[in-house]
Amino acid sequence: MAKTGLSSIVVQRQAAWERLVTEVFFYHLQHQPLERVLPSLLEKSFERGWRVVVQAGSQERVEALDTHLWTYRDDSFLPHGSVRQGNAARQPIFLTSGTDNPNAATVRFLVEGADLDTFAGYDRIVYIFDGRISDAIQAAREAWRRARDTGCDVTYWQQGQNGRWERKA
Repeated sequence: MAKTGLSSIVVQRQAAWERLVTEVFFYHLQHQPLERVLPSLLEKSFERGWRVVVQAGSQERVEALDTHLWTYRDDSFLPHGSVRQGNAARQPIFLTSGTDNPNAATVRFLVEGADLDTFAGYDRIVYIFDGRISDAIQAAREAWRRARDTGCDVTYWQQGQNGRWERKA
């Protein structure tokens, strides 16, 4: 009986530890632009019931992404908002250029030069970077090292010729 109780405690602690480890995914764009890739990744997140915050490198880019997410496909509806629409807490997907988390998201997308000081507080962080821009590649490498050194579970995905994602590391 005591052995079973101890085993149960070990399993519970392991499960708690695993929830504390942030997954950090790196998506290396090569054949499709962000505007083509981001909506499909956000759709998958929304379908899973995840709350998401998308952080862009500038407010101008936030506004462009906001417009794009309303119009990227005729047969889609991807509920989202930004500071312009307000009601951040009610938005399942929130767009920002800041490091805040106004909709209590557990998943954060970092696009076009956006970065975070810490990975804490998120289940998953997704860096999407353009492989044709050397500064973006260098920033992704630095973020990779930082994520790995802080104990995050790090995965690297590269876009193949057919547009499908291939896990590389």
